[in-house]
Amino acid sequence: MNVLDLIGRETPLFDKDVAQHEAHLADTIGASRFLVIGGAGSIGQAVTREIFKRNPRALHVVDISENNMVELVRDIRSTIGYNDGDFRTFAIDCGSRDFNALIAAEKGYDYVLNLSALKHVRSEKDPFTLMRLIEVNILNTISTLAAARAGNAKKYFCVSTDKAANPVNMMGASKRIMEMFLMRESLSQQISTARFANVAFSDGSLLHGFNQRFAKNQPISAPNDVRRYFVTPQESGELCLMSCILGENRDIFFPKLSETLNLTRFSDIAVRYLRARGYEPYECGTEDEARDRAAELIAQRQWPVYFFASDTTGEKDFEEFFTNKEVLDMERFDNLGVIKNEPVFDAAALDDFLKQIERIRVGLTWDKPELVALFNAMIPDFDHKETGRYLDSRM
Repeated sequence: MNVLDLIGRETPLFDKDVAQHEAHLADTIGASRFLVIGGAGSIGQAVTREIFKRNPRALHVVDISENNMVELVRDIRSTIGYNDGDFRTFAIDCGSRDFNALIAAEKGYDYVLNLSALKHVRSEKDPFTLMRLIEVNILNTISTLAAARAGNAKKYFCVSTDKAANPVNMMGASKRIMEMFLMRESLSQQISTARFANVAFSDGSLLHGFNQRFAKNQPISAPNDVRRYFVTPQESGELCLMSCILGENRDIFFPKLSETLNLTRFSDIAVRYLRARGYEPYECGTEDEARDRAAELIAQRQWPVYFFASDTTGEKDFEEFFTNKEVLDMERFDNLGVIKNEPVFDAAALDDFLKQIERIRVGLTWDKPELVALFNAMIPDFDHKETGRYLDSRM
């Protein structure tokens, strides 16, 4: 099943840019030591593969998911095989004593890539998961960047999101605030990042859910009014790697995707997905009908689908990678754009944000509106879309 066909695209996005810079990428990676944080997630695995196949001196991968880490190693051994460098994985949390001990023992890396993130809009439904989102997306970025700087890293890369541009949900806003901290840290450490589209079939995504539902003979549901950009897993790894190695200080890389050619609906992908599997979608009027008729329809080579209009909190009407206030370089690469940033930040606001988060964290009770108000103070034009409905209420 061709992922490009499913997302409505004919050719890989970054082949030409990678080929033009391959010699520099290979030479740099071959002479360098890498630490990949969050390396067992979908994007982390893609980045790890891109680094591994260019034979780095050292490639150490950290992730709290022991099972995903095992699969990462099996996947690399079963495809690329082996290389000459020091390749090791560590099933530890990047905010732990174990992580700090690893950093101290290894005495620094040339490149530190932080791919750990809470990426789901559903993570903002309660103050407890929301606080975890803040810890992973903002606080862990600050702490791992400090570790990179202490180890004299040449570059610290961390992944952002297209949803950081004019955010409407707390996940996107957390990444926008993370970018603000990066601007301050860029005065003492070279940094770069990337905003990009949905990674097709990444863990936990709706498209990954299609695979899960299909394997379990369950109905597939999807919104029919949400249009999104997609990149393949390999493209996500290439984008992050090029930003890390080729990006200048404070650069934010993003894919050049066309609104006319590359936006596609989740429901359209579902239809293409099922036909590629040899089934004809059968559109049901309700979730109950889709569930109740699953066995009957599947036996007839039809697959029950339920398509609906989106009404959940935090869904953006359209996707964008940059705002009209940001300075762009659209000439350096064929299919990569670059946002050029000056180190503009409000130090007092950043310090107060950390102070207020710590005050809330040590309290006995946590309140979501207080956290939303704190985000609003950091991003005055933050247009948080609260509908009272979340993805957990959907099939």
